[in-house]
Amino acid sequence: MGSEIRQIHIFFFPFMAHGHMIPTVDMAKRFGTRGVKTSIITTPANASLFSNTIQRSNDLGIEMDLKLIKFPCVEVGLPEGCENIDAVTKIGTGMDVFINFLKATAMLQEPLEQLLRECKPDCLVADMFFPWATDAAAKFGIPRLVFHGTGFFSLCTMACMTIYEPHKQVSSDSEPFVVPGLPGDIKLTRKQLSDMMKSNEETAFTKIIKASKESELKSYGVVVNSFYELESAYADYYRNVLGRKAWHIGPLSLCNRNLEDKASRGKQASIDDNECLKWLSYKKPDSVVYICFGSVANFNSDQLMELAMGLEASGQDFIWVVRKDKKGEEANEDWLPEGFEKRMEGKGLIIRGWAPQVLILEHEAVGGFVTHCGWNSTLEGVTAGVPLVAWPVSAEQFYNEKLVTQVLKIGVSVGVQQWARLVGDFVKRDAIEKAVKEIMVGDRAGAMRSRAKELGKMARRAIEKEGSSYFDLNGLIDELRLSRNSSK
Repeated sequence: MGSEIRQIHIFFFPFMAHGHMIPTVDMAKRFGTRGVKTSIITTPANASLFSNTIQRSNDLGIEMDLKLIKFPCVEVGLPEGCENIDAVTKIGTGMDVFINFLKATAMLQEPLEQLLRECKPDCLVADMFFPWATDAAAKFGIPRLVFHGTGFFSLCTMACMTIYEPHKQVSSDSEPFVVPGLPGDIKLTRKQLSDMMKSNEETAFTKIIKASKESELKSYGVVVNSFYELESAYADYYRNVLGRKAWHIGPLSLCNRNLEDKASRGKQASIDDNECLKWLSYKKPDSVVYICFGSVANFNSDQLMELAMGLEASGQDFIWVVRKDKKGEEANEDWLPEGFEKRMEGKGLIIRGWAPQVLILEHEAVGGFVTHCGWNSTLEGVTAGVPLVAWPVSAEQFYNEKLVTQVLKIGVSVGVQQWARLVGDFVKRDAIEKAVKEIMVGDRAGAMRSRAKELGKMARRAIEKEGSSYFDLNGLIDELRLSRNSSK
């Protein structure tokens, strides 16, 4: 009977990038609210990103802690303290630096195994970039769950692209093709695919992705930051057609209920949240467009200048988040048209650095979101019930764009055609003006906003008692409990 009631203990091991760490800590909190003891594994330089959240969770009776393992920077030629992607991009944007970083993460297997041996958790939730985690957990009879940090639609699209390789049947990079097998008649071009997808060449990165796919098939299953009602056809396809074991437990950002939790997700905001909310409080409902491209995408001065001109021409009120963590050209402010901020006084607010995104999106004054279509941002926009302007840059963002514009029909594309690793396809001011107007005041704006608001309501219902994500999370915990007890 004692083993029946012993608290379940789960380890969470996120990849060292904000887009992975933020939803992982939200996920740990979500499990914690169900009485699960949770531990987040990270490295010393990343500890501060979690410590405040963990302390606040403990104060609320949620049992969370942090377990630190040393990151081998020096061993792979990285500067001391270079322990996340944010720090890596400050060194340089070359692939070699990123590959060295991934080599360092692979060296974390031994310290992870030491932790598993000492603590004997009941489950390990490890990021897709740690393919070796499945074997590490198996040594101790511990089930490993994979976290990709994206939704069912893009997981299905990637799988179908890998299986059928339709991009090899077209004659040019710009010729559209339908993704075979995928519900919804989704069309892509070769331009919109990652270099890795287009190339047959084996590189250090493609080896990691291949190993990731193989380790996923050997793992206990996949946890997905999504909710069934958002992409039901693709959740069914992933599980029933592709045969993957998966649980949808999102939107994870909704575990942040109070102002402080919402304001302090990720890094310290570059603006006081009270100042931001006060500015928004003077605006009419659905009148402000929010512009943010995540923590990795990096636009040059010319593109930022074009964006500023497009925003001004749109005539819409706006909050614009600009990354300001590099020295040099960005620090010169040469990306701002002369007199722009003076002309936009009271109409536009520029945040240089990190913004309290969930807090801003949830405000009733915000009526649209210009986004790079990273999954966290896409889902946060959906959850807030706002239409989106899709401006994808890299990773699986072009897939997410198709979900937003073609499947959900809650947004428009800004017109980007070319996948890029960090700095995206150049978009002219006219296209920016047109897209912003289209979601804010265009003929289709009302219909898009209605659909978006309905999805936002569904998102909130999904995590409440008897909701789809609540049900899936409870089912997973029950399954892990049974697995734990049967192995005793």
